[in-house]
Amino acid sequence: MRLLLRFASFVALTAAVLAGTIDSIQSVAASEPVLTPLAEGIGLLGSDALNWVQSLQRTDAGPAIWLTAVHWVFMQPAFAVLLVVALLLWMAGYRKKPAAGRFAA
Repeated sequence: MRLLLRFASFVALTAAVLAGTIDSIQSVAASEPVLTPLAEGIGLLGSDALNWVQSLQRTDAGPAIWLTAVHWVFMQPAFAVLLVVALLLWMAGYRKKPAAGRFAA
């Protein structure tokens, strides 16, 4: 399980670096900061991904607090959201070293 969490963390980190690189290239080309929202970045993956994002933002998808939170997350920069996801996955897959040491009984 830890291996899967670490691998998912690596994939999220790679996607975050890729999104940040694309944003920085676009920022240099436009001579102003360009931050791609997560919803727009997911929408670039294809029509199925765009339909999934739109289905999460429907009014009948759940309670109002859920819709507010989902909308807020989708409006944040893609690289920042993916970095947070990578950190959370890494923390979930992290194995803590024993406090007593290697040769403790």
